[in-house]
Amino acid sequence: MSAKLPVDDDWLQMLTEGEPAMRSFNHLMRLLPSSPRCKLCNSPFKGWGGILMRWVGRDQSRYNPRFCEKCDRFENPGGAEVVLTMLFADVRGSTTLAEKMSALEFSQLMNRFYVVASDVLVKTDAMVDRLIGDEVIGLYIPGIAGQEHPRRAIEAAQELLKATGHNDRHGPWLPVGVGIHTGLAFVGVVGGTDGNPTDFTALGDNVNITARLASNADPGKILISDAAYSASGLLLENMERQQLELKGRSEPIGVHVLNMLPG
Repeated sequence: MSAKLPVDDDWLQMLTEGEPAMRSFNHLMRLLPSSPRCKLCNSPFKGWGGILMRWVGRDQSRYNPRFCEKCDRFENPGGAEVVLTMLFADVRGSTTLAEKMSALEFSQLMNRFYVVASDVLVKTDAMVDRLIGDEVIGLYIPGIAGQEHPRRAIEAAQELLKATGHNDRHGPWLPVGVGIHTGLAFVGVVGGTDGNPTDFTALGDNVNITARLASNADPGKILISDAAYSASGLLLENMERQQLELKGRSEPIGVHVLNMLPG
């Protein structure tokens, strides 16, 4: 039986309400170049922004490269259950793409995608959960992204598909599908073997739902769960509503399909 993840009132307050000073700092950091960045505070590690951060003691941590040295203080596993919005962006047909080019060309293409996606997510106050393989994950946490986190995630997905060329009549430079869902998840630092912390992430059934939505999203399309769309307050035109059967789930989930491809 797995050990219970510790829940802390300070974590709950930070994740749901945020700290004004921390939120202002995150907003400021996103204006500085360039990725990769600290997962918690957005401090850049590269470019002249990275040089500036090194001067103020926010260099990349030697122990956990996902964090700066200041934020590496979140070293103990812990977190809280909060309602947040999750964005999963998948490169469609990545295996086929990789077969058509050299390993170097494919790595350069994926790196371009990571940079573009990170830029969009950071500018919309998401926490970049993962940049791995053919997938990018952004967490829109109320204490950081604000109470309008569902709307910010949907607008970020639209911007991401535009940035990858899906509204270009000549076609995208990389085929991407996006899944968005709002729901309750455990958010915090998760411990690995022997209690060693591994990463700041989100866990739970709603995370899995978001991943399934992304895996079902065709290139240029955003699958938005009914929960996320309703919470966003947006009234988007020309959307198709579907009942989607997701692998491993007994009940279908209602989704709104936003097509970003040119008419």
